[in-house]
Amino acid sequence: MLLLLVIDLLIVFGLLFLGTVVILKDSRALLNRLFLGFIIAISGWVIANYVSNSFEISYRAALIANHITLFLPGIALLFLLGFSLKITGRAAVSLYWKLVLLVSFVVYVLALTPWFFDSISRQGDVYAIHFTDAGSLYFLTLVHNMLSIVGVLIAGRRRAKGQQRSRISAVLGGVSFMLGTNLATNALLPAFGGAFVLTNIGPLSSVVVIYAIWYSIIKHRLFDVRFFIARSVAYVLLASTLALVYIGGLFGVAYLASGNSPDQNDIAPFISALIVVITAPPIKLMFDRLTNKLFYRDAYDPQTFLDTLNRTLVSNIEIGILLRHTATVIKDNFKAECYLYVKESDTESRMMGTKPLDIKERHFNLIKSELKTIHDRTVLTDELYEPYLELKNALYVNEIAVISSLITHLSKDNEATAYLMLGPKKSGSAYTKQDIRLLNIITAELLIAIQNALRFEEIQSFNVTLQNRINDATAKLKHSNDKLREMDSTKDEFISMASHQLRTPLTSVKGYLSMVLDGDAGKISDTQRQLLNQAFVSSQRMVYLIADLLNVSRLKTGKFVIDLTPTNLASIVESEIAQLTEVAKSKNITLTFDKPEVVPEIELDETKTRQVIMNFVDNAIYYTPTGGKIKIELKTDRSSVYFVVKDNGMGVPKSEQEHLFTKFYRAKNAQKVRPDGTGLGLFMAKKVITEQGGSILFDSTEGKGSTFGFKFDITGVKDLEGPKATPKETKKATKESNKSKR
Repeated sequence: MLLLLVIDLLIVFGLLFLGTVVILKDSRALLNRLFLGFIIAISGWVIANYVSNSFEISYRAALIANHITLFLPGIALLFLLGFSLKITGRAAVSLYWKLVLLVSFVVYVLALTPWFFDSISRQGDVYAIHFTDAGSLYFLTLVHNMLSIVGVLIAGRRRAKGQQRSRISAVLGGVSFMLGTNLATNALLPAFGGAFVLTNIGPLSSVVVIYAIWYSIIKHRLFDVRFFIARSVAYVLLASTLALVYIGGLFGVAYLASGNSPDQNDIAPFISALIVVITAPPIKLMFDRLTNKLFYRDAYDPQTFLDTLNRTLVSNIEIGILLRHTATVIKDNFKAECYLYVKESDTESRMMGTKPLDIKERHFNLIKSELKTIHDRTVLTDELYEPYLELKNALYVNEIAVISSLITHLSKDNEATAYLMLGPKKSGSAYTKQDIRLLNIITAELLIAIQNALRFEEIQSFNVTLQNRINDATAKLKHSNDKLREMDSTKDEFISMASHQLRTPLTSVKGYLSMVLDGDAGKISDTQRQLLNQAFVSSQRMVYLIADLLNVSRLKTGKFVIDLTPTNLASIVESEIAQLTEVAKSKNITLTFDKPEVVPEIELDETKTRQVIMNFVDNAIYYTPTGGKIKIELKTDRSSVYFVVKDNGMGVPKSEQEHLFTKFYRAKNAQKVRPDGTGLGLFMAKKVITEQGGSILFDSTEGKGSTFGFKFDITGVKDLEGPKATPKETKKATKESNKSKR
């Protein structure tokens, strides 16, 4: 009996230890409360069963103990039935099970009364119970409850998958053995055979339940109380070892001190205590490692995990590399396959993981829609109950044990930006609350990293698209430019050909007009001379226009040549003014010319310079209103010679002055006054002057007049002193110039 008492006490201690750890872990969880109720009822039944068979107590006490041995197993079965319903995933208990629990409870309460039995008698080493006719109701209820528990666990195991299935299997094995043993020894044999000799064996079967629960806790993380159990086991082992060390130290010192003076034995406790102090830390560390290895085979350091992940998130900005490296880090720590799904846009998404995840589209659409209705960011598949059984099945089918939604606060309709999915742990362990807390931290950081990577990818994509568009536009522009060049070349060829063709008849017209004006064809009247002078000036303008066109064409082909010869600039100016004097008089414009006494002879292209002078003076006459004044100056200083034409005409708008000397450009007010202009005169004037080393002079105020001219450097040039050119010499120079242009 003493051995049986020790065994029963060990069983009770194991059960109560488990119940205490579970309820301390989470006292509000219904599953934990049901388990504690079952533990207390079974523990009470083990003690009551031992007492009910004790002959050392009074008959009355033994009778009461036997009533309790009928009541407590029934109550334990009710708690176990509720526990089984809960662990198999039933969120709500149906009316049938509520009636079963109520009727069973009433039957078991009646077991405390004489209604089922009213006397006991000794049968060998135990007491035998003498049941009444109503006793069969008790046994039927007992058997029904046992079978119901096993049936519920079997049905739940069929529906369950993954970690939950393993938990139910472990519990089912232990409960089936315990219920089967008790059904045979404490129900069927006493009820139908009247044999009570094996009733003490029933409580021993609770050892199997203890083992099954322990196995489920260690292997499948039932109740998630590994930390409490691991540390409890470590401290029990530590205390036992230190006690042995201390006692061994005492005996050792006493043995060594035997035969010596009694005073030397007083140091034995001190030496033993010193041994305990020295050996305690390494022994504790050894047991901590041992229990961690037993209970935490897939353990990791959360801080190291987060540090590694943060380095990965910070060092990668390309979305593909970021997802691949992140999945690898998570897998290495959780010891489970990791998958990351990212929604890049309304039409594009990306799935990447440590191995391919072939998930069907309908399953994933179901998962996304169902997760919107769940408030938790991280969801454990094993903990999904009604009404999420369809979601649970979809996750099981694709071997997803955990799924976390990465949701930004800007998301519409609770739509996740990305999902982090984990498969079952390779060790078979369940995900703990620490794992979930860590996942919630990870998803917050990962969401920011993914959003940054997507923005970077968007910018890169935009740059590529923009570069492609620029390349296309550049190609089109180059093609258009080539066409324009061809057209421009054709235009230049046409202008060159047309200019050459027009030049010959104009030269003849101008030559004949000059001969008539000189009197070679007879005497002409003043009126005829005036008209012929107008015709001569117009033809001269046409010659200059053709010359401008030819020069532009030569600029394109590289045939524009400056032919420098010693030139008297004063003679050229006087010659051109003489030709335009009649035109100025016809508009009642005062034309004056200030010529210095001494004019240096400089190297110039006479023909092209003459054309520039003609252009400046002609423009001044054309754009100066009737009655205006034009002043022409040719002046020198020690370093330069200046030619300037000043008028009080219409002027050039300030906003258009910077474009005035560009090819084909004409001011808007000039276009209104002279629509037939080409915009080549000033362009070629600047070209001619700058090609000869000079610079253009220009100043204008709209409505007040303009100043056009040029300047040449004459430093080191020898001055030519002499009298002013006479009118006869001027006329002669003009004739020679005209002849040279023919």
